[in-house]
Amino acid sequence: MAMNLVKLPTGKSNLQLRVSKGHYATSHSNINYYIDVTLTKFRLSEARAAAAELVREYKSTTIVDTILCLDGTEVIGACMASELTKAGYTNMNAHQTIYVVTPEHTTGSQLLFRENTAPMIAGKHVLVLAASVTTGFTVQGAVEAIRYYGGDPVGIASIFASVKECAGYPVASIFDTHDLPDYETYDSHSCPWCRQGKKIDALVNSFGYSSL
Repeated sequence: MAMNLVKLPTGKSNLQLRVSKGHYATSHSNINYYIDVTLTKFRLSEARAAAAELVREYKSTTIVDTILCLDGTEVIGACMASELTKAGYTNMNAHQTIYVVTPEHTTGSQLLFRENTAPMIAGKHVLVLAASVTTGFTVQGAVEAIRYYGGDPVGIASIFASVKECAGYPVASIFDTHDLPDYETYDSHSCPWCRQGKKIDALVNSFGYSSL
């Protein structure tokens, strides 16, 4: 069954916030909005626009050696790397290049880097890029993995975020709760909609949604 998505005006050039209101369950929480960032992640024009928004936070103040892409954000990550290494931008990366890396996940949802990708984390200044930051569980795991593999986390960027800080780092996002002021998230044990007997409309994650 197709989900009814609504495009919200945001004032962001070439970027739209596509949402559907309802009762949705993620692996960590229950939420009242499904935020569809599919086109932002996979359409080159939107990925470029998203990257241009996000690099403003980092291009003149932060050393970035590696962008760690979560939730299928590799296209945006590549566009961010391109922006950060453009001639004319102040990039403090001594190598003038940036790795764009996707972690492997174990069956226990821990992040894993193999021998061929671990050197892209070890000793590097790593920026975490996510589709969304709400509960922060996924990003927290990414920060812990970066430190475990000898890297230095330098920031967190996302398309949408309901928090301003996560794992001790500020979260830079394109969209936030100012764009969606009635956005709510609860853990499954304290979900008021479940207590009211309201059925879950769909299971959602970074890949999309599965209607119930």
